[in-house]
Amino acid sequence: MTDKQRVGLIGIGLMGHGIGKNILKNGYALTVLAHTNRKPVESLIGLGASEASSAKELAEDSDVVILCVTGSPEVENTLYRDGGLMEGIHNGMVVVDCSTAEPDSTLKVAADIQSKGGRYVDAPMTRTPKEAETGNLGLMTGGDETTIAEIRPILDCFSDTIIHAGGVGSAHKLKLINNFLALGTAALVSEAIAAAAKGGVDIQALNDIVVAGGANSIMFERLMRVALDDDDSALQFYIKNAQKDLRYYTTMTQNQSSTSFIAESVHQSYILANNLGYGEKFVPRMVDFMGQINDVKVRKQ
Repeated sequence: MTDKQRVGLIGIGLMGHGIGKNILKNGYALTVLAHTNRKPVESLIGLGASEASSAKELAEDSDVVILCVTGSPEVENTLYRDGGLMEGIHNGMVVVDCSTAEPDSTLKVAADIQSKGGRYVDAPMTRTPKEAETGNLGLMTGGDETTIAEIRPILDCFSDTIIHAGGVGSAHKLKLINNFLALGTAALVSEAIAAAAKGGVDIQALNDIVVAGGANSIMFERLMRVALDDDDSALQFYIKNAQKDLRYYTTMTQNQSSTSFIAESVHQSYILANNLGYGEKFVPRMVDFMGQINDVKVRKQ
């Protein structure tokens, strides 16, 4: 193990636990940060991880630090607070940011890390906690290709698809575009299901004709599981986080002066869902939200 890089991991949640588990499985020394939710932390410690008392301590003990937190505010807090990551960055260390972040914040964070002698790679994820546990996440990477090649064996521990998007910040932009496509499709599908239910169309018939034609998609099939079986497990991503990602997307399009007519409408749909109490529910529950605002039962049973 001594010839392998030492890895630090901050953010032991739905995705982070699987990432850490697979890093340990591949023989890397792993240090994790103390967390309010002890269960996943204790699980990784039981598999051989060490626990740091601060982000500074974790950085000092690591060659590569992976951030798996919610978004830019959490990333910046992890870096800049007293005892934060910036205080422990050392020459040559690599920070890999797997969060979904605002590109302007990404560029600022990367510059600050580089000013301390560190290196930065944005590496946001696709797929779900299930794939995190099995080591089959998809990653988009932004940054220096030599640095990415250096840390590639670590990334390979928990991902089977790695796409290089370009320079620093490009992967976070790509992630926002990808999420807009996915979350926009979820909103569209939810609205269509509500329209079918209100119009008296059999929900099973809607499912059967769509899956047999060009309108089908993975997202359609995930959301139909709510309408047909009251099952939202196929996409374990909170509506409040979806709202956040869509806000990041619309801010990005505004800053680069590109149109986002549809995205603004999709964003407002998620804001309303959050305001009506759906924020802590998974994205497939947009089906129930659309049923509520249209005053119609959207479930087959």
